[in-house]
Amino acid sequence: MKKPSLRVIGLISGTSVDGIDGVVATIAGTGYDLQVDVIGGDTLAYPAALRDQALAVGAGAPLAIADLATLDDAIARQFAQAAQTLIDQYGPVDLIGSHGQTVFHRPRTAGSPSETHLAYSLQLGRGDLIAALTQCPTVSNFRQADIAAGGEGAPLVPPVDLALLSHPTRTRCIQNIGGIGNVALLPPWPAPRQTPPKVIGWDTGPGNSLIDLAVAQFTHGQQTYDRDGAWAAQGTPHPALVAHWLAHPYFAQLPPKSTGRELFGQDFLNQCLQDAAAYDLPPADVLACLTELTACSIAHSYQTFLPQLPDEVLLCGGGSHNQSLVSRLQAHLPTVTIQTTSAAGVAADLKEALAFAVLAYWRQQAFPGNLPSVTGARQEAVLGELWQPTPSASIGIGRR
Repeated sequence: MKKPSLRVIGLISGTSVDGIDGVVATIAGTGYDLQVDVIGGDTLAYPAALRDQALAVGAGAPLAIADLATLDDAIARQFAQAAQTLIDQYGPVDLIGSHGQTVFHRPRTAGSPSETHLAYSLQLGRGDLIAALTQCPTVSNFRQADIAAGGEGAPLVPPVDLALLSHPTRTRCIQNIGGIGNVALLPPWPAPRQTPPKVIGWDTGPGNSLIDLAVAQFTHGQQTYDRDGAWAAQGTPHPALVAHWLAHPYFAQLPPKSTGRELFGQDFLNQCLQDAAAYDLPPADVLACLTELTACSIAHSYQTFLPQLPDEVLLCGGGSHNQSLVSRLQAHLPTVTIQTTSAAGVAADLKEALAFAVLAYWRQQAFPGNLPSVTGARQEAVLGELWQPTPSASIGIGRR
């Protein structure tokens, strides 16, 4: 008998704020026993002014509460427009899962070490407005239930990786390289898949964040990223400088752990540029060093915190297209096969958005969407708030 299925949209914009990634998928099954069929996906760019404002707020620019509410609405409208674009292209859906736009993330390890010091994470793009605009049930605020259980609220994608990317005989690391890098170690899970294996994961440190900021600074905003790593490929990394950056305490901190642009953002880059000035490095060398930092931090994480190196690493996120970064990571992990998740059947550019489609589906099933071994939560939790649409003729997406 064919299992009932839902058509679900997943939406996310990462810490690079380079656009809203969206995917439409048909999902059936229960728990980790899922059948997922990707129908299509796309990326909707932010208007430049909105992107700049989101980046500024994420970098710590002060904002009045009224202006924060206006920004929250504006981002929600962009997410609703992304969903509507997918609906127009691929047909109606039953559910939307929207991660929103992270503008602030404070790990639980910051400040007081007491048990009452919970993590804090703020994603803009309110789900209630998305539901009203699209007239589709919408799940948002995925991180809060894990945080309430004492977790970091991140990373949230590893349980979806467990469901979709586990291999019966091979140990896999699923490495996302967005603005921030994060990893999930998936032990082999042979058939018949019953009790899931223990997954561990954490944020490895900077992904594209420092590279993107440096490119924007060097080009006076004319470019926002190093396409294919071509600029870094013209430079030479300086090991002593990279080693100095790797001495930052975050890289030695035991998992579970999470981070964001609050740590690896403009202030960190400013210090990196100040350090590089002592070597009188040209921009290409600086970018080569920053690219090396990301590659080294990922490899260092594996070598320090994993019980053993994986058989293979599957990359996703924008950094998977940076050939300089991928080649440096391969140089640091010479015995490990490195591919993208596309090679395992999950499109690398759509995987993060697909994860929030699955998490929304799990919310409908009341199935726990976090992994305490990854986030540090005291217990499993059903993630996300479900918003039902309320018809209102006065609300429109207001397409540009």
